[in-house]
Amino acid sequence: MKKALMLAAALATASSALAAGKVEIFSWWSGDEGPALEALIKLYQQKYPNVKVDNATVSGGAGTNAKAVLKTRMLGGTPPDSFQAHAGQELIGTWVVANRMEDLTPLFKSEGWTKAFPQDLIKLISAKGGIWSVPVNVHRSNVMWYNPAKLKTWGVSVPKTWPEFLTTCAKLKAKGVSAPLVVGENWTQQHLWENVMIGTLGAQGWENLWSGKTKFTDPKVVAAFTTFGKVMDCTNKDASGLSWQQASDRIAAGTSAFNIMGDWAAGYYTTTKKLAPGKDFGWANTPGTAKVFVMLADSFGLPKGAKDRTEAMNWLKVLGSKQGQDTFNPLKGSIAARIDSDLSKYNTYSKSAAADWKSSKIVGSMAHGAVAPESFTSAFGAIIDQFVAGKDARGAAAAAQQLAVRAGVSK
Repeated sequence: MKKALMLAAALATASSALAAGKVEIFSWWSGDEGPALEALIKLYQQKYPNVKVDNATVSGGAGTNAKAVLKTRMLGGTPPDSFQAHAGQELIGTWVVANRMEDLTPLFKSEGWTKAFPQDLIKLISAKGGIWSVPVNVHRSNVMWYNPAKLKTWGVSVPKTWPEFLTTCAKLKAKGVSAPLVVGENWTQQHLWENVMIGTLGAQGWENLWSGKTKFTDPKVVAAFTTFGKVMDCTNKDASGLSWQQASDRIAAGTSAFNIMGDWAAGYYTTTKKLAPGKDFGWANTPGTAKVFVMLADSFGLPKGAKDRTEAMNWLKVLGSKQGQDTFNPLKGSIAARIDSDLSKYNTYSKSAAADWKSSKIVGSMAHGAVAPESFTSAFGAIIDQFVAGKDARGAAAAAQQLAVRAGVSK
């Protein structure tokens, strides 16, 4: 009897220990982006029912607020168990170079991910002989969204170049559309800036900026800044007070003709607004970027000193799995980072993005951390604010070049 009681007590203790497992997931996916993350967490809890998940989200588009909180925690020695970061230089240029992250190469090998993910993507998340994060998706940033019925009413078509866009803008203003292109707060304007740059300089010209082959003071870059200023003249005056969702709403409502935003907008339109792709909203490459796919990827890493390392490793395994990616991405509006995704689970927009991902020239996003270190992107917003206020193309280009030199992007 005594032995039975001791065994029962031991089993109870073991069960309690299992139930006490926990993992903190730190991200900026809240509000309208929350359902996709919640689906991933639900899948994780199905696989690891004894683990309590702390969904630690810090709201704010593109992670503007979350990154500040994360910096405080990382430097203070209290890192989350796993945190979201844009794949590429955003993570590598900040926390990998500071020796704050664990190398995930062994995980990639054990899970077979070196073959499941495209080599170009693995190259993006690799540095110093290691692989540093698990990409859960691929987003496209060079998308122009529009309301098909309203364009028909206004008698305009989707512009294919930036000069053509400016002509279309003038036509729409003449028809009483005060803001043909709707933008939101500062980071969405940086997002627009990079699309104007790529559409003006071309994919190779864009890559040359980040390899140091072309300086920001180059006449072609200055001219692209001038074009960006003209494009901003086609936008709404209340931009600084709008979130990206509120800007997207104006396309759905038909008050503006175009919005340039990443394809998380597709997730918002379909998941939150219940709109039908191709009918209630349309899309096209941003002007000048035909056959170009401007990519970013959301990923999660494992910081050194994570309190719940085993649980965090299991979280990463779920993220990188085919089931995890095909659970998350149809809700998020992105496509899977894996090459073996089940496209039958995706809508019309996502299928088109997946096809373009395989056939287009791939370049990385600056605004979303793929090609520039955070020391550049975090300070670039002030340059955009100054430019929008004064439209001084040469001054903005000179300031951007100085920033590029300080960030180690250029000499």
